[in-house]
Amino acid sequence: MTEPRNATPGVRIAYSGEPGAFAEDAVVAAFGDVARVGLTGFRAVFTEVADGRLVAGVVPIENSVHGTVRENYDLLLEHELEVRAEVVVPVRLCLAALPGERLDGIGRVYSHIQALGQAEAFLRTRPWELLTTYNTAGAGRLIVDRAERGSAAVLSPRAAGLFGLAILADPIQDVADNRTRFLIVARPADVLPPLRLGDHAAMRTTLVLAVRNEPGALLRVLAVFAAHHLNMSTIESRPSRERAWEYVFWVDLDADRSAPATVAALEDLRAVTTMTRVLGSYPRPAGG
Repeated sequence: MTEPRNATPGVRIAYSGEPGAFAEDAVVAAFGDVARVGLTGFRAVFTEVADGRLVAGVVPIENSVHGTVRENYDLLLEHELEVRAEVVVPVRLCLAALPGERLDGIGRVYSHIQALGQAEAFLRTRPWELLTTYNTAGAGRLIVDRAERGSAAVLSPRAAGLFGLAILADPIQDVADNRTRFLIVARPADVLPPLRLGDHAAMRTTLVLAVRNEPGALLRVLAVFAAHHLNMSTIESRPSRERAWEYVFWVDLDADRSAPATVAALEDLRAVTTMTRVLGSYPRPAGG
C-alpha cells in the first residue's frame, strides 16, 4: 500500500496491480497523492469497494488501440457500484529486464494481455514466448522476485525504474498516442476525496440494457436515442448471465442523466427493453 504523509485517515483508493501500474497513474491523476492499495485483479477491486473496505476503485475500461476491457463490463453489472468519473492516462510501454540482460538473450516476455496487444508489432520482430500476467507492473515484479534471467517485461518506464529493471527498448507501443480510459467506481452513498480532473468537455452517462430476442429490438433502442437527439459514443455487447445466446448492451451517451432529453429517453427505453440500469453520469475529460 502507498501511504502519503498527508493522506486523509481512512480514505484509500483501490487499483489493480503493483506500484508503477498505469492504474496507479490513473489514481494519482484523479485524486492526487492519496493513500492507495494495489490489488491482484479487477475482481478484488470491485469486491473491496463494494464491501466498504476501500472508498473507491479505479479500473480500466477501454484502450484507444486494443479496445475494451470486457471483464470490467461484467463486474460493473455484477456489483452495485456507481461510476463517478473517468480519467484518461497516456500509455508508454518499454521492454525491460534484469540489469545485465541484452535483447538477444531474451526468450520470454511477460505482461498483461492488453499491453502485449498494444506492442504487437514490436513483439513480432523476434520469436519470443509471450506470457500473460494480471498486470504490466506485476510482470516486472515477477521477474525481479524470481531473479529470472532470459526474461523481460512490457511495462511503463516508471514501473521499470521502481523495480530496478534495465530498459532494453523504449518506446515499443504500436501507436504513439496510446491512451487508456479508466473509470472511478464507488458505492452510491460514499463520499470521495476531491477529484482533480481539471477541465472537462461535458457529461457522459453509462447505462446497460437488455432487449427481447426478436428482430428490430436493438433498432428500437437506437431510435429512442435518435428521437431525443442523444449521441451514443460507445456500444458494447456482452453475453447475458441469465440466458444462453442472449446479450446485454453497454451504452455511453454524451449526455447528463438529469438533462430533460436524457430523462425522457430513459423513460421511453422502458417500453423497448427488458432491463435498463444507469451505472453513472459523470464528467468526461476534454478530448475523452
